Amino acid sequence: MLVLLSNLILLFAESGGGGEKTGFLKWWYENADPYLNYPGFEAWRFMNLAIFIGIAVYLLKKPLSEAFKAKREAIRSDLVKAEEERKAALAKLTDAEAKLARLDAEKSQVIADAKAEADAERQRLEEEAESDANRLRGQAESEITRKTQQVRAKLKRFSAEESIRRAEEKIKQAMDAQKDSELVKANIQSIGGMK
Repeated sequence: MLVLLSNLILLFAESGGGGEKTGFLKWWYENADPYLNYPGFEAWRFMNLAIFIGIAVYLLKKPLSEAFKAKREAIRSDLVKAEEERKAALAKLTDAEAKLARLDAEKSQVIADAKAEADAERQRLEEEAESDANRLRGQAESEITRKTQQVRAKLKRFSAEESIRRAEEKIKQAMDAQKDSELVKANIQSIGGMK
């Protein structure tokens, strides 16, 4: 406080015209130590600066410390938030890696299931084709048997008709009037005939 007062006195000290020192400044320059008033060094300027810095620190200490505290708290909360986000990101990464691992296993399972299903479908189709082939073979055989029987029946009928026709021709060729009358008499007698 004393230094402030002395600085104020120096500040308001009178100086005469033409650069001549009067009043307190005259006393100061006459009685002061020549090393403290060495031109360019002048210790009072450094004391003035120290007083100014001291007052500035005293006045600005509380607002600046509160600002620094607020900034420190903001930085701390940002760090906490960043750490939480990092942990969340690591959890998501771990989850994604687990899903990828499961995805490989699921892919292998799907491929195995698809192969098994394809084998089962191929087996079913083979069995169905074989069953259809056997059914068609059976139908063809029964159709062949039926057609064979029909042809045999036609052949028998044709053979019988042809045999009858040839027999008739032979009989007609071998028949004359005398044989005809003998046959008629024999038939009549077999019936119980005429007496």
